Amino acid sequence: MANGDGPAGDGGEPGAATRLHGFSRDELHGLLADMLLYRRFEEKAEEAYAIGKIGGFCHLHIGQEGLAAGAIKPLRADDLVVTAYREHTQAIAKGIDPRAVMAELYGRTGGCSGGRGGSMHLFDTAVGFYGGHGIVGAQIPLGAGLAWAIRYRGGDQICVCFMGDAAVNQGAFLESLNMSAVWKLPVVYVVENNGYGMGTAFSRVSATDVEARSGAYGIPAHTVDGQDALETYRFFERLAERVRRGAGPQFVNAVTYRFRGHSMSDPVSGTYRSKEEVESHVRGRDPIALLRDRLMEAALLTRKELEGIDADARAACDDAAAFADASPLPAPSTLYDHVYAEINPNGRLFLDGREGAPAGGRAGGGGRTPAGGGAKGGRRG
Repeated sequence: MANGDGPAGDGGEPGAATRLHGFSRDELHGLLADMLLYRRFEEKAEEAYAIGKIGGFCHLHIGQEGLAAGAIKPLRADDLVVTAYREHTQAIAKGIDPRAVMAELYGRTGGCSGGRGGSMHLFDTAVGFYGGHGIVGAQIPLGAGLAWAIRYRGGDQICVCFMGDAAVNQGAFLESLNMSAVWKLPVVYVVENNGYGMGTAFSRVSATDVEARSGAYGIPAHTVDGQDALETYRFFERLAERVRRGAGPQFVNAVTYRFRGHSMSDPVSGTYRSKEEVESHVRGRDPIALLRDRLMEAALLTRKELEGIDADARAACDDAAAFADASPLPAPSTLYDHVYAEINPNGRLFLDGREGAPAGGRAGGGGRTPAGGGAKGGRRG
Protein backbone atom coordinates (compact mmCIF):
# COMPACT_ATOMS: atom_id res chain seq x y z
CA MET A 1 0.00 0.00 0.00
CA ALA A 2 1.13 3.53 -0.73
CA ASN A 3 1.75 6.08 1.97
CA GLY A 4 -1.41 7.77 3.11
CA ASP A 5 -3.48 4.62 3.24
CA GLY A 6 -6.08 4.71 5.98
CA PRO A 7 -8.05 7.58 7.53
CA ALA A 8 -6.24 10.89 7.53
CA GLY A 9 -7.27 14.41 8.42
CA ASP A 10 -6.69 16.70 5.43
CA GLY A 11 -8.00 20.14 6.18
CA GLY A 12 -11.24 19.03 7.80
CA GLU A 13 -12.13 18.68 11.43
CA PRO A 14 -9.47 17.07 13.64
CA GLY A 15 -9.49 13.33 13.01
CA ALA A 16 -12.00 13.61 10.17
CA ALA A 17 -11.15 11.36 7.26
CA THR A 18 -11.05 13.15 3.92
CA ARG A 19 -8.60 10.98 1.98
CA LEU A 20 -7.79 7.29 1.62
CA HIS A 21 -4.80 5.86 -0.21
CA GLY A 22 -4.24 9.34 -1.62
CA PHE A 23 -7.75 9.57 -3.09
CA SER A 24 -10.18 12.33 -2.18
CA ARG A 25 -13.68 11.53 -1.01
CA ASP A 26 -15.14 12.46 -4.40
CA GLU A 27 -12.59 10.28 -6.23
CA LEU A 28 -13.38 7.34 -3.97
CA HIS A 29 -17.11 7.75 -4.53
CA GLY A 30 -16.48 7.96 -8.28
CA LEU A 31 -14.49 4.73 -8.26
CA LEU A 32 -17.17 2.96 -6.24
CA ALA A 33 -19.83 4.30 -8.62
CA ASP A 34 -17.91 2.94 -11.61
CA MET A 35 -17.62 -0.51 -10.07
CA LEU A 36 -21.29 -0.62 -9.08
CA LEU A 37 -22.22 0.39 -12.63
CA TYR A 38 -20.17 -2.53 -13.97
CA ARG A 39 -21.78 -4.96 -11.53
CA ARG A 40 -25.35 -3.82 -12.21
CA PHE A 41 -24.71 -3.82 -15.94
CA GLU A 42 -23.54 -7.43 -15.86
CA GLU A 43 -26.51 -8.43 -13.71
CA LYS A 44 -28.84 -6.76 -16.21
CA ALA A 45 -27.09 -8.60 -19.05
CA GLU A 46 -27.43 -11.85 -17.12
CA GLU A 47 -31.15 -11.21 -16.76
CA ALA A 48 -31.54 -10.26 -20.44
CA TYR A 49 -29.73 -13.41 -21.55
CA ALA A 50 -31.97 -15.59 -19.38
CA ILE A 51 -35.13 -14.22 -21.04
CA GLY A 52 -33.77 -14.44 -24.58
CA LYS A 53 -32.93 -10.79 -25.22
CA ILE A 54 -29.27 -11.67 -25.73
CA GLY A 55 -28.21 -14.61 -27.88
CA GLY A 56 -24.93 -16.31 -28.66
CA PHE A 57 -22.10 -16.27 -26.16
CA CYS A 58 -22.07 -14.11 -23.06
CA HIS A 59 -19.17 -14.02 -20.60
CA LEU A 60 -19.73 -12.01 -17.43
CA HIS A 61 -17.07 -10.08 -15.53
CA ILE A 62 -18.81 -10.21 -12.15
CA GLY A 63 -16.16 -10.38 -9.42
CA GLN A 64 -13.47 -8.74 -11.53
CA GLU A 65 -14.74 -5.14 -11.48
CA GLY A 66 -11.85 -3.93 -9.34
CA LEU A 67 -9.43 -4.80 -12.10
CA ALA A 68 -11.53 -3.17 -14.82
CA ALA A 69 -11.71 0.08 -12.88
CA GLY A 70 -8.24 -0.05 -11.37
CA ALA A 71 -6.37 -0.83 -14.60
CA ILE A 72 -8.31 1.32 -17.07
CA LYS A 73 -9.49 4.42 -15.20
CA PRO A 74 -5.89 5.70 -14.59
CA LEU A 75 -5.21 5.69 -18.35
CA ARG A 76 -5.39 8.75 -20.54
CA ALA A 77 -8.30 9.10 -22.93
CA ASP A 78 -6.01 8.56 -25.93
CA ASP A 79 -4.39 5.40 -24.55
CA LEU A 80 -5.44 2.16 -26.21
CA VAL A 81 -6.99 -1.00 -24.78
CA VAL A 82 -7.40 -4.37 -26.49
CA THR A 83 -8.80 -7.40 -24.73
CA ALA A 84 -10.43 -10.82 -24.87
CA TYR A 85 -14.13 -11.70 -24.91
CA ARG A 86 -15.01 -11.04 -21.24
CA GLU A 87 -15.01 -7.32 -21.91
CA HIS A 88 -18.34 -5.59 -21.18
CA THR A 89 -17.07 -3.75 -18.12
CA GLN A 90 -13.71 -2.93 -19.72
CA ALA A 91 -15.49 -1.33 -22.66
CA ILE A 92 -17.55 0.84 -20.32
CA ALA A 93 -14.46 1.70 -18.27
CA LYS A 94 -12.67 2.89 -21.43
CA GLY A 95 -15.55 5.17 -22.32
CA ILE A 96 -18.13 3.33 -24.42
CA ASP A 97 -21.63 4.37 -23.38
CA PRO A 98 -23.48 1.61 -21.48
CA ARG A 99 -26.35 2.10 -23.92
CA ALA A 100 -24.09 1.25 -26.86
CA VAL A 101 -22.68 -1.77 -25.05
CA MET A 102 -26.09 -3.15 -24.13
CA ALA A 103 -27.47 -2.54 -27.63
CA GLU A 104 -24.51 -4.47 -29.02
CA LEU A 105 -25.30 -7.40 -26.71
CA TYR A 106 -28.86 -7.27 -28.07
CA GLY A 107 -27.55 -7.29 -31.66
CA ARG A 108 -29.13 -3.89 -32.43
CA THR A 109 -28.06 -1.06 -34.70
CA GLY A 110 -27.49 1.22 -31.70
CA GLY A 111 -24.66 -1.02 -30.56
CA CYS A 112 -21.05 0.11 -30.66
CA SER A 113 -20.39 -2.40 -33.46
CA GLY A 114 -23.73 -1.85 -35.16
CA GLY A 115 -25.17 -5.04 -33.74
CA ARG A 116 -22.72 -7.15 -35.75
CA GLY A 117 -20.24 -8.08 -33.03
CA GLY A 118 -22.31 -9.02 -30.02
CA SER A 119 -20.92 -9.74 -26.58
CA MET A 120 -17.43 -10.77 -27.66
CA HIS A 121 -16.69 -8.06 -30.20
CA LEU A 122 -17.26 -4.64 -28.66
CA PHE A 123 -15.23 -2.01 -30.51
CA ASP A 124 -14.92 1.76 -30.60
CA THR A 125 -11.75 3.43 -31.86
CA ALA A 126 -13.12 6.85 -30.85
CA VAL A 127 -12.38 5.97 -27.21
CA GLY A 128 -9.37 3.77 -27.94
CA PHE A 129 -11.10 0.45 -27.36
CA TYR A 130 -9.98 -2.11 -29.95
CA GLY A 131 -12.05 -5.16 -28.96
CA GLY A 132 -13.23 -7.81 -27.73
CA HIS A 133 -11.65 -10.89 -29.47
CA GLY A 134 -13.15 -14.36 -29.27
CA ILE A 135 -10.14 -16.51 -30.17
CA VAL A 136 -7.95 -17.16 -27.13
CA GLY A 137 -4.82 -15.04 -27.40
CA ALA A 138 -5.83 -13.39 -30.70
CA GLN A 139 -5.63 -9.91 -29.17
CA ILE A 140 -2.05 -10.29 -27.96
CA PRO A 141 -0.26 -9.73 -31.31
CA LEU A 142 -2.81 -6.97 -31.98
CA GLY A 143 -1.67 -5.33 -28.76
CA ALA A 144 1.91 -5.48 -29.97
CA GLY A 145 0.81 -4.03 -33.30
CA LEU A 146 -1.06 -1.16 -31.68
CA ALA A 147 1.97 -0.38 -29.53
CA TRP A 148 4.23 -0.51 -32.58
CA ALA A 149 1.92 1.95 -34.37
CA ILE A 150 2.18 4.33 -31.41
CA ARG A 151 5.97 4.23 -31.56
CA TYR A 152 6.04 4.50 -35.36
CA ARG A 153 3.90 7.64 -35.24
CA GLY A 154 5.93 9.17 -32.45
CA GLY A 155 3.10 9.26 -29.92
CA ASP A 156 3.33 8.98 -26.17
CA GLN A 157 0.25 6.82 -25.62
CA ILE A 158 0.46 3.31 -24.25
CA CYS A 159 -1.46 0.15 -25.09
CA VAL A 160 -2.87 -2.11 -22.39
CA CYS A 161 -3.53 -5.65 -23.60
CA PHE A 162 -5.69 -7.87 -21.38
CA MET A 163 -5.82 -11.64 -21.57
CA GLY A 164 -6.99 -14.61 -19.54
CA ASP A 165 -4.48 -16.85 -17.81
CA ALA A 166 -4.94 -19.64 -20.38
CA ALA A 167 -3.71 -17.32 -23.16
CA VAL A 168 -0.13 -17.45 -21.89
CA ASN A 169 0.13 -20.97 -23.35
CA GLN A 170 -0.59 -19.69 -26.87
CA GLY A 171 2.28 -19.36 -29.31
CA ALA A 172 1.13 -15.86 -30.22
CA PHE A 173 1.78 -14.80 -26.64
CA LEU A 174 5.43 -15.81 -26.80
CA GLU A 175 6.01 -14.28 -30.22
CA SER A 176 4.36 -11.02 -29.21
CA LEU A 177 6.38 -10.68 -26.02
CA ASN A 178 9.59 -11.32 -27.94
CA MET A 179 8.80 -8.68 -30.57
CA SER A 180 7.70 -6.20 -27.91
CA ALA A 181 10.95 -6.67 -26.02
CA VAL A 182 13.14 -6.36 -29.11
CA TRP A 183 11.39 -3.16 -30.21
CA LYS A 184 10.84 -1.86 -26.67
CA LEU A 185 7.18 -1.19 -27.35
CA PRO A 186 4.90 0.87 -25.06
CA VAL A 187 2.62 -2.02 -24.11
CA VAL A 188 1.44 -3.49 -20.83
CA TYR A 189 0.34 -7.13 -21.00
CA VAL A 190 -2.17 -7.85 -18.24
CA VAL A 191 -3.20 -11.38 -17.31
CA GLU A 192 -6.63 -11.46 -15.63
CA ASN A 193 -5.60 -14.40 -13.54
CA ASN A 194 -8.85 -15.86 -12.18
CA GLY A 195 -7.23 -19.26 -11.81
CA TYR A 196 -9.12 -21.06 -14.56
CA GLY A 197 -8.98 -21.30 -18.33
CA MET A 198 -12.64 -22.12 -18.97
CA GLY A 199 -12.99 -25.15 -16.68
CA THR A 200 -9.32 -26.05 -16.24
CA ALA A 201 -7.22 -24.86 -13.32
CA PHE A 202 -4.08 -23.10 -14.54
CA SER A 203 -1.91 -25.30 -12.32
CA ARG A 204 -2.95 -28.31 -14.41
CA VAL A 205 -1.65 -26.87 -17.68
CA SER A 206 1.52 -25.05 -16.65
CA ALA A 207 4.70 -26.09 -14.88
CA THR A 208 5.50 -22.45 -14.12
CA ASP A 209 3.60 -19.62 -12.46
CA VAL A 210 2.02 -16.92 -14.60
CA GLU A 211 4.45 -14.22 -13.50
CA ALA A 212 7.42 -16.33 -14.66
CA ARG A 213 6.33 -16.26 -18.29
CA SER A 214 7.88 -12.94 -19.30
CA GLY A 215 11.34 -13.52 -17.83
CA ALA A 216 12.76 -15.24 -20.91
CA TYR A 217 12.29 -12.02 -22.85
CA GLY A 218 13.63 -9.65 -20.23
CA ILE A 219 10.21 -8.10 -19.67
CA PRO A 220 9.66 -7.07 -16.04
CA ALA A 221 6.87 -8.98 -14.29
CA HIS A 222 4.60 -7.60 -11.59
CA THR A 223 1.81 -9.04 -9.46
CA VAL A 224 -1.11 -6.97 -8.19
CA ASP A 225 -4.21 -7.82 -6.18
CA GLY A 226 -6.96 -7.15 -8.71
CA GLN A 227 -9.62 -7.35 -6.01
CA ASP A 228 -8.19 -4.29 -4.28
CA ALA A 229 -9.33 -1.46 -6.57
CA LEU A 230 -7.28 1.21 -4.80
CA GLU A 231 -4.05 -0.76 -4.89
CA THR A 232 -4.69 -1.69 -8.52
CA TYR A 233 -5.43 1.90 -9.53
CA ARG A 234 -2.27 3.28 -7.94
CA PHE A 235 -0.18 0.46 -9.38
CA PHE A 236 -1.37 1.03 -12.96
CA GLU A 237 -1.13 4.79 -12.54
CA ARG A 238 2.57 4.44 -11.78
CA LEU A 239 3.23 1.73 -14.35
CA ALA A 240 1.50 3.61 -17.18
CA GLU A 241 3.74 6.63 -16.62
CA ARG A 242 6.87 4.48 -16.57
CA VAL A 243 5.93 2.90 -19.88
CA ARG A 244 5.02 6.31 -21.28
CA ARG A 245 8.51 7.55 -20.40
CA GLY A 246 10.17 4.69 -22.28
CA ALA A 247 10.43 1.79 -19.83
CA GLY A 248 9.38 -0.66 -22.53
CA PRO A 249 6.91 -3.54 -22.28
CA GLN A 250 5.65 -4.72 -18.90
CA PHE A 251 3.89 -7.89 -17.78
CA VAL A 252 1.28 -7.90 -15.00
CA ASN A 253 -0.19 -10.88 -13.18
CA ALA A 254 -3.46 -9.43 -11.85
CA VAL A 255 -4.91 -11.87 -9.32
CA THR A 256 -8.70 -11.87 -9.47
CA TYR A 257 -11.68 -14.24 -9.42
CA ARG A 258 -14.89 -14.56 -11.40
CA PHE A 259 -18.03 -15.16 -9.39
CA ARG A 260 -19.99 -16.63 -12.30
CA GLY A 261 -19.20 -19.53 -14.59
CA HIS A 262 -16.98 -19.23 -17.63
CA SER A 263 -20.00 -18.23 -19.70
CA MET A 264 -23.77 -18.16 -19.34
CA SER A 265 -23.86 -21.81 -20.41
CA ASP A 266 -21.61 -22.79 -17.50
CA PRO A 267 -23.09 -23.27 -14.02
CA VAL A 268 -21.89 -20.77 -11.44
CA SER A 269 -19.45 -23.13 -9.79
CA GLY A 270 -19.21 -25.64 -12.61
CA THR A 271 -17.84 -29.11 -12.04
CA TYR A 272 -14.32 -27.74 -11.71
CA ARG A 273 -14.88 -25.48 -8.67
CA SER A 274 -16.59 -26.33 -5.46
CA LYS A 275 -19.50 -24.19 -4.28
CA GLU A 276 -17.54 -23.60 -1.09
CA GLU A 277 -14.62 -22.16 -3.06
CA VAL A 278 -16.83 -19.76 -4.99
CA GLU A 279 -18.79 -18.71 -1.89
CA SER A 280 -15.60 -18.03 0.07
CA HIS A 281 -14.41 -15.62 -2.62
CA VAL A 282 -17.81 -13.94 -2.83
CA ARG A 283 -17.88 -13.46 0.95
CA GLY A 284 -14.30 -12.36 1.45
CA ARG A 285 -12.94 -11.09 -1.86
CA ASP A 286 -15.71 -9.11 -3.52
CA PRO A 287 -13.89 -5.98 -4.81
CA ILE A 288 -16.97 -3.78 -4.39
CA ALA A 289 -17.62 -4.93 -0.84
CA LEU A 290 -13.95 -4.50 0.05
CA LEU A 291 -13.95 -0.89 -1.16
CA ARG A 292 -17.32 -0.15 0.42
CA ASP A 293 -16.22 -1.43 3.81
CA ARG A 294 -12.96 0.52 3.73
CA LEU A 295 -14.79 3.74 2.94
CA MET A 296 -17.31 3.20 5.69
CA GLU A 297 -14.62 2.32 8.23
CA ALA A 298 -12.81 5.53 7.28
CA ALA A 299 -16.05 7.56 7.63
CA LEU A 300 -15.85 8.42 3.91
CA LEU A 301 -19.15 6.83 2.95
CA THR A 302 -22.58 6.73 4.56
CA ARG A 303 -25.28 4.16 4.02
CA LYS A 304 -27.46 6.81 2.40
CA GLU A 305 -24.68 7.77 -0.02
CA LEU A 306 -24.12 4.13 -0.91
CA GLU A 307 -27.81 3.63 -1.63
CA GLY A 308 -27.82 6.73 -3.83
CA ILE A 309 -24.78 5.58 -5.81
CA ASP A 310 -26.29 2.14 -6.29
CA ALA A 311 -29.65 3.59 -7.33
CA ASP A 312 -27.91 5.67 -10.00
CA ALA A 313 -26.10 2.59 -11.31
CA ARG A 314 -29.33 0.59 -11.51
CA ALA A 315 -31.09 3.46 -13.27
CA ALA A 316 -28.29 3.72 -15.84
CA CYS A 317 -28.53 0.00 -16.57
CA ASP A 318 -32.33 0.09 -16.84
CA ASP A 319 -31.91 2.96 -19.28
CA ALA A 320 -29.33 0.99 -21.28
CA ALA A 321 -31.69 -1.99 -21.52
CA ALA A 322 -34.59 0.23 -22.60
CA PHE A 323 -32.39 1.85 -25.26
CA ALA A 324 -31.30 -1.57 -26.53
CA ASP A 325 -34.91 -2.76 -26.69
CA ALA A 326 -35.94 0.31 -28.68
CA SER A 327 -33.01 0.11 -31.10
CA PRO A 328 -33.88 -1.67 -34.37
CA LEU A 329 -32.32 -4.84 -35.68
CA PRO A 330 -29.94 -4.41 -38.62
CA ALA A 331 -31.79 -4.63 -41.95
CA PRO A 332 -31.12 -7.82 -43.93
CA SER A 333 -30.10 -5.66 -46.88
CA THR A 334 -27.05 -4.48 -44.90
CA LEU A 335 -25.72 -8.01 -44.39
CA TYR A 336 -22.67 -7.43 -46.58
CA ASP A 337 -21.91 -3.88 -45.46
CA HIS A 338 -18.41 -3.47 -44.03
CA VAL A 339 -17.22 -6.66 -45.73
CA TYR A 340 -14.18 -5.82 -47.81
CA ALA A 341 -13.47 -9.11 -49.59
CA GLU A 342 -13.89 -9.16 -53.36
CA ILE A 343 -15.77 -11.91 -55.18
CA ASN A 344 -13.48 -14.38 -56.93
CA PRO A 345 -13.48 -13.44 -60.64
CA ASN A 346 -13.93 -17.11 -61.53
CA GLY A 347 -17.27 -17.15 -59.76
CA ARG A 348 -18.58 -18.32 -56.43
CA LEU A 349 -21.82 -19.79 -55.17
CA PHE A 350 -23.73 -18.23 -52.27
CA LEU A 351 -26.33 -19.79 -50.02
CA ASP A 352 -28.40 -16.61 -50.01
CA GLY A 353 -28.89 -16.46 -53.78
CA ARG A 354 -26.53 -13.63 -54.69
CA GLU A 355 -25.03 -13.77 -58.17
CA GLY A 356 -21.57 -15.16 -57.72
CA ALA A 357 -20.71 -17.18 -60.84
CA PRO A 358 -20.88 -16.37 -64.56
CA ALA A 359 -24.02 -17.72 -66.27
CA GLY A 360 -23.35 -21.21 -67.55
CA GLY A 361 -19.82 -21.05 -66.19
CA ARG A 362 -17.95 -22.99 -63.56
CA ALA A 363 -18.13 -22.34 -59.85
CA GLY A 364 -15.00 -21.32 -57.99
CA GLY A 365 -14.70 -24.82 -56.54
CA GLY A 366 -14.63 -26.43 -59.99
CA GLY A 367 -18.20 -27.83 -60.07
CA ARG A 368 -20.56 -26.86 -62.91
CA THR A 369 -23.61 -24.75 -62.22
CA PRO A 370 -26.90 -26.50 -62.90
CA ALA A 371 -28.58 -26.19 -66.26
CA GLY A 372 -30.20 -22.84 -66.69
CA GLY A 373 -27.16 -20.74 -65.98
CA GLY A 374 -26.01 -18.70 -63.01
CA ALA A 375 -25.49 -19.38 -59.36
CA LYS A 376 -28.69 -17.63 -58.39
CA GLY A 377 -30.73 -20.38 -59.97
CA GLY A 378 -28.51 -23.16 -58.73
CA ARG A 379 -27.70 -22.54 -55.11
CA ARG A 380 -25.92 -25.24 -53.18
CA GLY A 381 -23.90 -25.71 -50.04
